[in-house]
Amino acid sequence: MAIINFGGVKEHVVTRTEFPLAKARQVLKHEVIAIIGYGVQGPAQALNLRDNGFQVIVGNRKGGKGWQRAIKDGFKPGKSLFDIDEAVRRGTVVQYLLSDAAQREMWPVVKKNLQPGAALYFSHGFSIAYKKQTGVIPPKNVDVILVAPKGSGLSVRRNFLSGAGINSSFAIEQDYTGHAKERCIALGIGIGSGFLFPTTFQREVFSDLTGERGVLMGCLAGVMEAQYATLRKHGHSPSEAFNETVEELTQSLIRLVDENGMDWMYANCSATAQRGALDWKPKFRKAVTPVFEDLYKRVATGKETVRVISSCGRKDYQQQLGKELATIRNSEMWQAGAAVRTLRPKEKARAITKDTKGVAGRKDN
Repeated sequence: MAIINFGGVKEHVVTRTEFPLAKARQVLKHEVIAIIGYGVQGPAQALNLRDNGFQVIVGNRKGGKGWQRAIKDGFKPGKSLFDIDEAVRRGTVVQYLLSDAAQREMWPVVKKNLQPGAALYFSHGFSIAYKKQTGVIPPKNVDVILVAPKGSGLSVRRNFLSGAGINSSFAIEQDYTGHAKERCIALGIGIGSGFLFPTTFQREVFSDLTGERGVLMGCLAGVMEAQYATLRKHGHSPSEAFNETVEELTQSLIRLVDENGMDWMYANCSATAQRGALDWKPKFRKAVTPVFEDLYKRVATGKETVRVISSCGRKDYQQQLGKELATIRNSEMWQAGAAVRTLRPKEKARAITKDTKGVAGRKDN
């Protein structure tokens, strides 16, 4: 492993230099990788592995959306596309990529068909970290490993096609064969990870649930709505409020942060913007820290898990989700966003379509 200094703290990470794709292919040359679930992470990881030369099959409910999508992506029923039980039996690596609620529901089928010595692979620590609530307790005769890409399935595929890769964490929960770590890292490289950093199933799920509910999605959306509403309340037009709240962030400033960090972004903005940001940053931090502490406590105690299992496991969940997302989509703020997107330069739109050929327009579900 390479030793990298992260903000003064040295960490061991795995890079493509020390563990190249050729080595991953050698490690997994006799493996049959069964992708169980073809909704969010499944398509991206399956296609990336297949494109990298690994033997991949898909297991999904016959006739469902995932089944049809897998056929469109070139997987052949009876040859590389099977019902879940059959795919698990055939796999020497079983990548369990169903939703957390579906993993709980399908676990008896998966457990019954796991072969001794197989690697049971997760991309989220949820089912194992909260095993008392999920009932997902692997048998002792399999490896239990995790590779968790730090991005959606769409980003995993898009970054793979661009050659950038996406960073992933990895963990070993159970090493039955004595080769669990080697298999795990090889799979991480195979799906196109830029680099891999070690974690545990518990740390992965605690940080992931906090991040999704916090800065990455929940907090971000909530803060955007609050600023947009404030600007509109004080007489600013929808286009002005949206541009100052969302468009400038996503199309300009966040890209500067991506290039060289927050301080570099500040240094490349006006003096007025610099001063205001530096003065107000501590106020926002003080205001939201108690919310994050409450959030982390709920994650660590399993209260968020109870919410996920009880809500996402309902038969009408997709219908309810559609209503909640429609409320966001039909709000004035995001209707303004839709209008703004139509006004972006066409050259840029073509570039995005070209970069994501094969995955553009897909919806993670």
